[in-house]
Amino acid sequence: MTAGTLFKRSLALALILGVLATAFFAARGFNLYRTALESQSLDDMATAIESEQGFTSLDKLPDLYLQAVVAVEDHRFYAHPGFDVIATGRALVNNIKARSVVEGGSTITQQLAKNQYFTQEQTLERKLAETLMAFTMESHFSKRKILELYVNSIYFGNGYEGIGNASMGYFGKQPSQLTEDECAMLAGIPNAPSVYSPAKNPDLARQRQQEVLRKLVRYDYLDQARAQHLSARPTLSAVTPKAMTIPA
Repeated sequence: MTAGTLFKRSLALALILGVLATAFFAARGFNLYRTALESQSLDDMATAIESEQGFTSLDKLPDLYLQAVVAVEDHRFYAHPGFDVIATGRALVNNIKARSVVEGGSTITQQLAKNQYFTQEQTLERKLAETLMAFTMESHFSKRKILELYVNSIYFGNGYEGIGNASMGYFGKQPSQLTEDECAMLAGIPNAPSVYSPAKNPDLARQRQQEVLRKLVRYDYLDQARAQHLSARPTLSAVTPKAMTIPA
């Protein structure tokens, strides 16, 4: 057997093994997705979030808060079908370079799917199940509904789940009363609540707020002058004493 023939056979075997592995993980991912959806329908999931204390409908949330969430979490949210090929590809390249998982690339819809139906475990089948659930959500709900469910179910640190509770907890006011700089600060917290909680790490919360403002400028939600003005405002002076007491 020549070296060329051996190489071709080895390549063919590798391709076959690759296809079999892909089929294996695809089947496991689909079963995980199907089991999750059978355990709780999308409508039941939405109803559960809507029944939580502090739930705030989208029309009662400041536009800048919603814009900030999209800018910092998933700036192509209104364009993709639940899965962002560009963001996922970029995350894959960066993770390979870092030789660890340093970037997720998940869309807002995928994050909602993961938080409501799956664990945080980093496996191929879980990621596939999350993506399938995101596609299903996009075909079932409007973008506005997905965003509403997302901001009302994410964790903001300090024991606050959902934008309504976070607004009251950190600033002592309803979300509709939030100032623009407060909106930018709250939009940045869910990325890492234990790190960016103003009650725990005010300096890091402030730095994250500045990053959110830069993203708002980058994606044309704010002009530079307005962002600089908001950046200079003493947001944390408005944090209520209640928020500075971290629940046990």
